[in-house]
Amino acid sequence: MDVSQPSPRRPVAEDVYFSREELDQILSLYGYFVAAGEWKDYAIGGAPDRAVFSIFRRTSEAPMYRIEKRPKLRQKQGAYSVVAMGGQILKRGADLRAVLKVFDRQKLKLIS
Repeated sequence: MDVSQPSPRRPVAEDVYFSREELDQILSLYGYFVAAGEWKDYAIGGAPDRAVFSIFRRTSEAPMYRIEKRPKLRQKQGAYSVVAMGGQILKRGADLRAVLKVFDRQKLKLIS
């Protein structure tokens, strides 16, 4: 074995993250519900296959909702989804703004 040559490395997959525009949309919605006293905390994570924005009612609990971005599903079901606490997919699609409209019903409940 020739020691002078470096060993071949496996390519490292880049993690998926939300863009600035996507975060602006999500944080705008998050701010609305924080101001209404419904949501208290959030967490953002990136992985090789998805980006996740988790929403918590209390810090010590499991997330109430997860907003996920999975670029590999872009052509099939849409890259964005909103997932409830039990794993139920509430809405899925290619346009983040349209997917976030699933929370419009809750906004109406807060107003009345």
